[in-house]
Amino acid sequence: MVETATAPLTGKALLQKIKGSDLPRRELAKLCGYYTVSKGGDTRINLAEFYDSVLAAKGIELEKSKADGRGREASYRASVHKNGSIVIGANYTKEMGLKPGDEFEIKLGYKHIRLIQIDGDLTDIGTDDEGDEEDGEE
Repeated sequence: MVETATAPLTGKALLQKIKGSDLPRRELAKLCGYYTVSKGGDTRINLAEFYDSVLAAKGIELEKSKADGRGREASYRASVHKNGSIVIGANYTKEMGLKPGDEFEIKLGYKHIRLIQIDGDLTDIGTDDEGDEEDGEE
């Protein structure tokens, strides 16, 4: 079992501890509590967690935190399944504010599919207008 030896410093306490220190970064991270000790007694320094905490203490947020911490992030890529289906996924529909029952018109173009929402705002999903002239649509 891996356990943390001490509670890591955060916020102002972390910034005060690292301010003006001339220690190497690994030692500084360990001094601030960013390490774990395994069953065998090996110490592992958690530099990534240390750097993230320093940035957070300075008010810098590199990535948005997920509301519930579940699921994958949207990659804006999809693949065709063995049965021929393409699943868009809940991350995309949530990001667009779509609700169960929303309907779309499907338009096929040369190497692209356009979904046009029916009812409400007639906005295209995928605002990439490239290639519209090539396939003769619109």
